[in-house]
Parts: sequence; C-alpha cells; structure tokens
Amino acid sequence: MKLVFGLVLSAFVAASAHAADFTVRSGGPSEKELYARSTDGAPEGTAFFRPVLSGVLYRSGFSGGDKDRTGLSSSQKTTLCQDGFSTAFYADFGKNTSYGETSCSTGSLDYQSARSSRPANVMKAIHDTIVTPEKGPVLVHCMWGVHASGALSAMALVQFCGWSEDRAKDYWNTARNDAPCSGGCDAWIDAKFENFSFDPTLAISEEQRAAICPK
Repeated sequence: MKLVFGLVLSAFVAASAHAADFTVRSGGPSEKELYARSTDGAPEGTAFFRPVLSGVLYRSGFSGGDKDRTGLSSSQKTTLCQDGFSTAFYADFGKNTSYGETSCSTGSLDYQSARSSRPANVMKAIHDTIVTPEKGPVLVHCMWGVHASGALSAMALVQFCGWSEDRAKDYWNTARNDAPCSGGCDAWIDAKFENFSFDPTLAISEEQRAAICPK
C-alpha cells in the first residue's frame, strides 16, 4: 500500500513540476522573470527558457548548445505542443533541422526557420497569436538562447509593447548573460535592428498590451 501511495505521489509531484501554464496572459512577466536563467516547466534539454510576452512569446536555447544544428527533438516538440504552444521558430542556425507540424492530444505545433536579420514573419506570427486568444504561444529559440532569440524578442518588445530601440537593446544586452559577440556586441545588435522597423499594420490595443507586456 505504501509503495502504491509513493508511486502515485511521485507521479503527482512530477506532473505538478511541469504544470506551468504558458498560455495565461497574466499582465506581463516581471523583470525577474525576463532575465531568469530558466522558467519552471521548461522542456528538458532547453536553456534560458523564459517569457517575453505573457502567454504569447517565450525564448530559449539548448543546454550545451546545438552543435549539430538539428533543432528541437521530437520529444521537445511534443512537450511544447502539449503545453499549448502553436508555433516555434529556430533562428539563424537550423541548417540540419526537420521543420513542419507536430500533432499532439491538445493540438499542433508548427516548427519553422527564422532569421534574426529578417524578423517580419516572426512578428506576424506573434501578432496572430495576440489577436487570436485561442491560439497558443510562440517560442523563438536559437542555438544558445542568447543572441538571435534575444534579438527577435527585443524587436517584439518594440513592436508590441512600445519600448524604445535603446531600451530593447539594453534588454538584449543584459539577457545575453555575457556571451561574446563576433565583431563586438553593440555592432552585432545594431546590425540586426537595421533590418527592423515598427509595422503599424501589427499594432495592438492598450488592453492587449496590458495583458502581455512586461511590468
């Protein structure tokens, strides 16, 4: 009887540990959550998994990087799908990655490639999620979770939360965890932002901002 109870309790604890609801638009992440090393319930094998826009946009990389550039594993995609994510992007590095749709019991996850120097399709996917509440959140990841995913996240904060470019770049710089940048970090992020500008067709309401943007 004790053994059965112990097994049930262990299963309950394991389930509770992964019970984070990534779909809730809870008024935006706190500063602590924005810069956290990771968020509770992150898929196994990911690193720097953290919110950008509550219930709408998350970012991450891989523990130890992704030297083979194969991207999310089948189990990671299934986990994200079951957690309610609708879209995931691999920014800049996924040359050996299998993209496409993963189905699960709660819906499906569309996995796509992205470029931090060409952010339009990522911004469009984020906007689609914001204006369609039943649509699950977007994950943007790169190899390590600091440079490319951070750049796209910074652009999203400008596009959807009204942040200035300087504030967004400061966010990117702080969240990169002192990782080095080829050619210098100021030059790196400046070059990415040269290909980004606010798109008025993707504007959202103040009510929508209040539900998702950082506090």
